[in-house]
Amino acid sequence: MTAPRPLIDYGRMLDVIEIEGQLLLSTAASALPRAAEAEVPGCPDFTLAETLRHVGSVYRVTRMWVREGRQPTQWQRAPSDGDLIGFVQTGFSELLGELARHDPAEPCDTWWPADRTHGFWRRRMVHETAVHRVDVQAAAGGPVHAVDSEVALDGIDELLFLWFGHRLNELRMSLPQQGVVALAAADRCWLATFEPGHSTARRAEEADLSMADAVVSGGPMEVYLWSWGRLPDQSVQIVGDQEAVGRLWTLLRPATQ
Repeated sequence: MTAPRPLIDYGRMLDVIEIEGQLLLSTAASALPRAAEAEVPGCPDFTLAETLRHVGSVYRVTRMWVREGRQPTQWQRAPSDGDLIGFVQTGFSELLGELARHDPAEPCDTWWPADRTHGFWRRRMVHETAVHRVDVQAAAGGPVHAVDSEVALDGIDELLFLWFGHRLNELRMSLPQQGVVALAAADRCWLATFEPGHSTARRAEEADLSMADAVVSGGPMEVYLWSWGRLPDQSVQIVGDQEAVGRLWTLLRPATQ
């Protein structure tokens, strides 16, 4: 299987990573002294400080994976001096530079057999950064900036194919029930199908929505953050079988956290 092409251009991805990363850092720098232990809404096991440690660690392991073309075995997971802002800033800057040095079409090892290119890592870091930027801003208690609509649509697409359609199967996680839930935002639709032992996703047309047990729809940012567990059901529109949507939600949580 070959991964479907992302919904945003690879060249733009570097700009998105930089914008989202700078927003994350600027919010964290002002909030950390007073809100280090503030919980991340929608991700209650994470505090602001833990989120920053996680992001700084992910930036480092990803940079090594991109630089060496294979999975690293060791990397720095926390700041040695306790400086979380510096830890994220250094990891972010070094990763962005490393990503820019490689053509996205060039081969690079990844954890998704459907896409073993440098482009995988560009896209993955767009959504790693965007989702955790939202986490940092929400934990800080201030305004949460909008996620660009095209970025959000690509994020829904990545989540369904990579996490729901691949990661769950790798983890051998499924439910005894079967169902089909459609997600729709702007002019894009997807079908997420789950059954005992397997889950799959595909891009769909509006006419395909009748095949679904339920449809989750809304603005691109709302559906994106809902699918990542950062917004409640009240943030989107749900039509059809509520239990099927609940089962999809149950599957998405272990896939993405």
